Amino acid sequence: MSLFNFHKDTFKHGIHPPESKEETRGLPIRQFPFSPLIILPMEQHIGAPSQVLVREGQEVQRGQLLAKAGGYVSVPLHAPVSGTVRKIANVPTISGKMSPGIYLEAFPFSTQEVKEGKPIDPDTATPEEILQGIQDAGIVGLGGAAFPTHVKLKVPDGKTCETLIINGVECEPYLTTDHRVMLEQEEDIFTGIKYLLKVTGAKQAIIGIEANKKDAAAHLEKHLPKDLPIAVKVLPVKYPQGAEKMLITAILGREVPSKKLPIEVGVVVVNVATTAEIGRLLPHGRGIQERVITISGPGVKKKGNYLIPVGTPLRFVLEQVGVEEDVCEVYMGGPMMGMAVSNLDISIVKGTSGILVFTRKEVSLNTKTYPCIKCGACVDACPILLNPSQMGILAKFGAYEEMASDFNLMDCFECGSCSYVCPSHIPLVQYFRLAKRAVRKKEALQKEKVNA
Repeated sequence: MSLFNFHKDTFKHGIHPPESKEETRGLPIRQFPFSPLIILPMEQHIGAPSQVLVREGQEVQRGQLLAKAGGYVSVPLHAPVSGTVRKIANVPTISGKMSPGIYLEAFPFSTQEVKEGKPIDPDTATPEEILQGIQDAGIVGLGGAAFPTHVKLKVPDGKTCETLIINGVECEPYLTTDHRVMLEQEEDIFTGIKYLLKVTGAKQAIIGIEANKKDAAAHLEKHLPKDLPIAVKVLPVKYPQGAEKMLITAILGREVPSKKLPIEVGVVVVNVATTAEIGRLLPHGRGIQERVITISGPGVKKKGNYLIPVGTPLRFVLEQVGVEEDVCEVYMGGPMMGMAVSNLDISIVKGTSGILVFTRKEVSLNTKTYPCIKCGACVDACPILLNPSQMGILAKFGAYEEMASDFNLMDCFECGSCSYVCPSHIPLVQYFRLAKRAVRKKEALQKEKVNA
């Protein structure tokens, strides 16, 4: 079979926004300058925050443990630079809230060599040792979700993982981080897959890549190791194919049931950059200190893909790459699922896949919305076949419980397809985010009452 044959079917619905990847997809990964000050929030992932281990005034070496995992659904935090802990205090975050964190002042003349740890051999280590090594390395999903990877990889009792899918789709406009990782870090990817196959027990691994990255697909296909059951699958371009449920349907033709995880259909999905980090860090017993980030958008002068230390302040990043004078919005992540920032003093975190800068020319300042005209465009776009129109009406009146019970609100993964196609400019995905928070808050309060 040809490498570039398409699967007859992909997932239903979806949209085709402009890709806007041409300016950075051909630019190799470059090391970013070290900021004089690193700001590290303890809440960088889903789950319990990391717990600080160092003290103010303490000197630390790059790669040294700064904070331990706050529980099972949590990961530790390592020093992105060698330097001095100047302050342990609240730091600003993208959510707008202050969070406990560490201010680390980098040594100005340090070589920034990385502290070595205890290596983990994929051939001799047990699955449990690999899982522990992944947690100890502080690895979370680098595609944006930032869910602790060791938790995701733990196959529940009674379940079996048949197929490991490596997600190289990167369907968000502008972002080319995963594209460059696949072109430049193939050995790390294959080493990471070796760990992942052992820890999940999967019989095969499939790397899913969209057709706008055929060079990456061909490159990986050319270097496939003969001793591992890995295949490359090229898929038609469509958003949001990078969502794991959509990717499973596109590659295997299986549908993950409502409110269930991919393991229900015998699959585990891992982002390709996350896979590369596992392959890069575990053989050396190191913790994650940096990640590849796409910096792009019409407002950026020096666009590119950069290897940036975690904790680098956003303001420092923008100063280094240069921005246009009429900057209007800055996003962390992609334009569809990322978030516009309100404070340039927040810092890069492990889940930051992109930084996009837009000028007034690209951003509509008209925020007026109009009543729903019942056109059905949002229904046609929704990849999980929800009814965003009806849910939007319910959200407007605060009928969150009805949205959850009768319209499967919690299945929404906030891809933004509905908002993108809405001719009335109704911010549907924002409504759904608020509704989901309200439902989760009520469920948490009810649980507290039951346990009281």
